[in-house]
Amino acid sequence: MPDLIIVESPTKAKTIKGFLGKDYKVESSFGHVRDLPKSKLGVDVENNFAPSYEVPTKAKKRVSELKALAKKADIVYFATDEDREGEAISWHLQELLNIPVEKQRRIAFHEITKKAILNALENPRKLDDNLVDAQQARRVLDRLVGYKLSPLLWKKVTKGLSAGRVQSAALRLIVEREEERNNFKKEEYWTVEGEAAKDKPNFKISLWQKDNKSISKFDLDEKLANQAVTDIKPAKLIINKVDAKEHTKSPLAPFTTSTLQQEANRRFGYSAKQTMMVAQQLYEGLSLGEKGNAGLITYMRTDSKNLSAEFVSDALDYVKNKLGEKYIVAGGRTFKKKSKLAQEAHEAIRPTDVQLVPEEIKEHLDSKQFKVYQLIWQRAVASQMSDAITETTSVGIEAKDTIWTLKTVGTVTKFAGWRAVYQSNGEDNELPTLAIGDELELKTLDALQHFTSPPAQYSEAGLVKEMEKLGIGRPSTYAPTIATLVSRQYVDKVDKRLAPTEIAIIVIKLLVEHFSDIVDYNFTAEMEDDLDRIADGKKTWQPIIKEFYEPFIANLEKKEKELDKKKITETATDEKCEKCDSPMVIKLGRFGKFLACSNYPDCKSTKPINEKGEIEEPETTDEKCETCGADMMFKHGRFGKFLACSNYPKCKTTKQVNKEVGIKCTKCDKGQMVEKRSKRGKTFFSCDQYPKCEHAVWTKPTGEFCPECKQLLLFAAKDKVKCEECDFTKDQE
Repeated sequence: MPDLIIVESPTKAKTIKGFLGKDYKVESSFGHVRDLPKSKLGVDVENNFAPSYEVPTKAKKRVSELKALAKKADIVYFATDEDREGEAISWHLQELLNIPVEKQRRIAFHEITKKAILNALENPRKLDDNLVDAQQARRVLDRLVGYKLSPLLWKKVTKGLSAGRVQSAALRLIVEREEERNNFKKEEYWTVEGEAAKDKPNFKISLWQKDNKSISKFDLDEKLANQAVTDIKPAKLIINKVDAKEHTKSPLAPFTTSTLQQEANRRFGYSAKQTMMVAQQLYEGLSLGEKGNAGLITYMRTDSKNLSAEFVSDALDYVKNKLGEKYIVAGGRTFKKKSKLAQEAHEAIRPTDVQLVPEEIKEHLDSKQFKVYQLIWQRAVASQMSDAITETTSVGIEAKDTIWTLKTVGTVTKFAGWRAVYQSNGEDNELPTLAIGDELELKTLDALQHFTSPPAQYSEAGLVKEMEKLGIGRPSTYAPTIATLVSRQYVDKVDKRLAPTEIAIIVIKLLVEHFSDIVDYNFTAEMEDDLDRIADGKKTWQPIIKEFYEPFIANLEKKEKELDKKKITETATDEKCEKCDSPMVIKLGRFGKFLACSNYPDCKSTKPINEKGEIEEPETTDEKCETCGADMMFKHGRFGKFLACSNYPKCKTTKQVNKEVGIKCTKCDKGQMVEKRSKRGKTFFSCDQYPKCEHAVWTKPTGEFCPECKQLLLFAAKDKVKCEECDFTKDQE
């Protein structure tokens, strides 16, 4: 019987099979094989927090199959990912399969390549109990918080809510940013801007000085700005200062989990969850045609900035051969790590083989895989290249016989260096050759009114960056944390920004006031550090859980008695109930506020209210209910307006209201595209002839059609428009 290798993923198993001969059988566990039960706490708080694991129903068959295979094999290799979660999966497998110690081997690797797999098989190790303990501690801690605190939120706020150690701290960041925005007082300011020319092309200019003194942001009002424009327009513009300075900029470090998620979000609009799904595919392996299956990147859950000596050498050789000696740094570069304690992996995210150039394997990747792989490849290679050299020229422009001086700043790349491979965003103000005494031609000049802006709501990139800065969570937790906040309706995505819902604001206020530790940033970060210390063998996990749990449960029991749901979720009004004349109160439900009779449950009268707290009167329609024949009426729910039977609650028929977008379907040529909501609340656009036509897209159509394939053009990230079918893209107009 061949030796057995067990991995988590069938894709990973398929890739590894391609590297090995008949002496090995590679099988997948299909993820986790054992976990805490869903129906109960599963942690014995009276017995040193011992976890009680069980095999989920969906995994039982697979566990039985693996047991049979393991029994026949001479050696069983556990080849799960080399991080805490992967180590824990291997430990659970060992516990379940009842394999004699002498038959067990633990192997680990950071890339799925033939060389890495063969090297791992030649150098097996024992299971790392410290990593297993760290994962158990995290699982137990999060279970205690979730299963103890969430029921309190159900009782004191509304059903369906959840709380979590990392989740709630991240949500607090989003809510506090919203409070900053609401408290922001905008201020008016003015600028004077335009364009000038010596030769073509034009370049940008702006007002700089008054009476040779620099103008600060709030020095100009409307009158003074317009006076400056009036004075400058007829004046001669003479250059009186040219100051050129050379700058060098070193390349950025190769990607960590956090920086990859941030950059993919900024460049492509991908969520952290999307980025990690694509990176997982690249790591586990894809078919490259005649080359077979290959893992394209190293392990993608890491906070390390290190690169292997072999990769550095290969990258330097590649750059030298393609671009020349001056583009490399002899010996390569190293980057300082920011994390204080143990790393979860030894390397940054990099391509497994620098010779797998993105453009050369593009035909084997889908669009998302190509974009993420290209980003990783370029960033890793560029990290080993020479500095970019730019020259920044600052030019003073005197408006003759006035009190005003203008300015222009231009940047010219003198040597691309690492930017020859990895392009950063931004555009330069290109300047012609300018010298003191040159006269410029004024093309345009305007006084422009501005207002200071509140801090922007967090994008996913911004939230991940802030979580990393504060030590909230670790590389493996960023994406699932944000996904949970969205799925639980704590935040809405509005123009790719994270906006807290009303229920989120209420929950965070309650947690800050009554469970401050749970959402305290320093506490959350220190707990993460303790988990790192457990992984490093410097601490034992049970005392850390005990230190947290005892005061937490005592406070929880106290708050269960003290907190009054009505004070948290209800607001008195002057409105009277139409059915029983009792006062109406504003109540908070899971999906927002509504008016309800204070005589509940004897009277169950309710009324919808809008965002301003105003009553929304029922809006009837001519449409009849297909179930009972009563009139249908418009109502508002968490996903906006919908049709409901006026005979509710006797008849609960509802119907979605489809919002037309005024665009014809390009697939059936009969229907119109309409805006809809998925079961999970995500907006999409589909043909109104469904199910006859199943044409649907996740991004809003622009109303234009692709010049190449005639399909819909869709709004995309970074002010771009893309075709739904082919690779055509263009800037938004």
